[in-house]
Amino acid sequence: MHLNIEIKARCQHQETIRQLLQERDADFRGTDHQIDTYFIVPNGRLKLREGNIENNLIHYQRPDQAGPKASEVHLYQPTESESLKALLQASLGIKVVVDKQREIYFIDNVKFHLDTVKSLGTFVEIEAIDEDGSIGAERLYEQCQFYLRLFAIQEEDLLQNSYSDMLLEQ
Repeated sequence: MHLNIEIKARCQHQETIRQLLQERDADFRGTDHQIDTYFIVPNGRLKLREGNIENNLIHYQRPDQAGPKASEVHLYQPTESESLKALLQASLGIKVVVDKQREIYFIDNVKFHLDTVKSLGTFVEIEAIDEDGSIGAERLYEQCQFYLRLFAIQEEDLLQNSYSDMLLEQ
């Protein structure tokens, strides 16, 4: 398990953010077509992410609130996701599927996503990650606030729900 502090916001200026990341020598990991299948579970969220770059079974718990929020994240990297997906679908049922194109960048321990989500639009995500407990929640919040200001993300653009919640509300 590791701690993430993350921000998700609607974003009509992805090109500006992309330029800011490039100016800061962000490590561009590539563009990933990701299918996130969310399963019906009694607590938290469980999703199977299938992509060209990232493939994980992810369980996380976080509050639904706008702005920076803490998530407790458990990751499992399956060697073969098709049979795992069939098993999870048969045992738990599918809640919703999120289809997105995601540009992935890193600066130190902070991960950035420029997302285009089918049926929802364009977004930016900022995830400050503490994998081993050496950074601490306070510093993670500070990092998120710094990038919120740098990217000129407005309060009204901050989202409290996940893409899955937004799709379920449609």
